[in-house]
Amino acid sequence: MTSPASNPAPSSPAPAPASASGFKPEITFEDFAKVDFRVARVVSAENHPNADKLLKLQVDDGSGTLRQICSGIRADYTAEQMVGKYIIIVANLAPRKIRGEDSRGMLLAASEMPKDAAAATPGVERKVILLQPEAPLAPGSLVS
Repeated sequence: MTSPASNPAPSSPAPAPASASGFKPEITFEDFAKVDFRVARVVSAENHPNADKLLKLQVDDGSGTLRQICSGIRADYTAEQMVGKYIIIVANLAPRKIRGEDSRGMLLAASEMPKDAAAATPGVERKVILLQPEAPLAPGSLVS
């Protein structure tokens, strides 16, 4: 029989380190559950006044107040193309200033190549694709 001192209670596993394939460390379900993913509709969009790679979006997130999000998608989408799109956003990301403009969230997009890899490889272009609902949903709809 072992004593409690020699057989401590199992603790939460340590997060796995990022692998050579570029995956980020493992997180717990509880950490993931803190992220508030929502459907939003882009109401207006314009080029960011202080950054060549950013668009400044005004989105309807269902809250009754437009939310501004700055996003580095200008190489792949024009401001005109964004208006009316339904997108997925992280609604509870802490606000931050990006090149002098407030950004209150983040839109979700995918790419086959990380930003830093594209920057380090001359002549290779990084393609970014928005993650969107298959059909329009009411702004503010939960994503899970």
